[in-house]
Amino acid sequence: MPGVILKSLSKRYGDVGAVDGLSLEVKPGELLALLGPSGCGKTTTLRLVAGFLAPEAGEIWVGDRCLSSPASVVPPERRRMAMIFQSYALWPHMTVAQNVAYGLRFKPGLSRGDREARVREMLRVVQLAGYERRYPGELSGGQQQRVAVARALVVEPEILLLDEPLSNLDANLREEMRFEIRRLHETFGNTTLYVTHDQGEAMVISDRIAVLKAGKVAQAGTADDLYHRPRTRFVAEFIGRTNVLDGVAVARDTVAHGHLRLRVATADLEPGARVALSIRPHQLRLGEPGAAAGGANAFRGTVRRAAFLGDSVDYEIAVADSDLVLRAAAAPTPRFEVGAAVGLRIEPAACVPLAESDPR
Repeated sequence: MPGVILKSLSKRYGDVGAVDGLSLEVKPGELLALLGPSGCGKTTTLRLVAGFLAPEAGEIWVGDRCLSSPASVVPPERRRMAMIFQSYALWPHMTVAQNVAYGLRFKPGLSRGDREARVREMLRVVQLAGYERRYPGELSGGQQQRVAVARALVVEPEILLLDEPLSNLDANLREEMRFEIRRLHETFGNTTLYVTHDQGEAMVISDRIAVLKAGKVAQAGTADDLYHRPRTRFVAEFIGRTNVLDGVAVARDTVAHGHLRLRVATADLEPGARVALSIRPHQLRLGEPGAAAGGANAFRGTVRRAAFLGDSVDYEIAVADSDLVLRAAAAPTPRFEVGAAVGLRIEPAACVPLAESDPR
């Protein structure tokens, strides 16, 4: 499978820069998720790759072929790609087998028997064997999504494009289909671009994630990289929940927020520089007030809110002698009631310095 390279891609709608000098590489056989809020440019980027839109600047390469540039755009039907839409776009008057077989009509050299055999095998892979004669209206949302996936994969595309394909499903089915799409990717190994605004979906499905903001890549990396080593405030707050603490570096490994001092694991801060720290809620350790005595990043606080979530409790902790209110995620036991005094400890490695600015 070839990879995809986007070089300084730009697309505007009037005065709005939907995609603004975006550069990105999708490795051969990789599933890369484009993740970001509404209006960040992820769907426009996908449509540029598909050939539905022409870029105003930049190039799109698949392997050694330049498919898009301001001077020339290869039409969608010649790009060796398949796209799965948010609405599934199934033909309601065709059976499941006819929907899946539709793209094979345009592949030369396939007999009717070859087409039928390939459709049967694809339906088996997506766990829809026996549904060949049903119509889309007789299927559940998850089954319709499987038909859309089978129709895209049966033509053996070089590149697979998915535009928020799970957004119409209920929460339980959406979670189930995340793992199904991941399983199918591991089975077929297509180079894949997957658009979503759901961070959990991106983390489960993808090999890497590109977080977009204002038409640019804010950061790209694995889910682990983005969660534990975000570079900017935007990425830290968009990938999972986090506490962002603003302060000033008072030493190469220490940040001050008012009277509080927090040690960080790095030792390359510039004294006097403004620093923002990202601290994930599950990395705050709660205990009895005496447990916070002594050591680095040990504080006292008071529980302002406690929400039981089954496998964890979501706390708001007002840190003593400061204006800080931190979110903490802790095990259901021991339970700390609202108003209780607690000890709070944060490991230096959990305090991740962030860059001052994001792409604009």
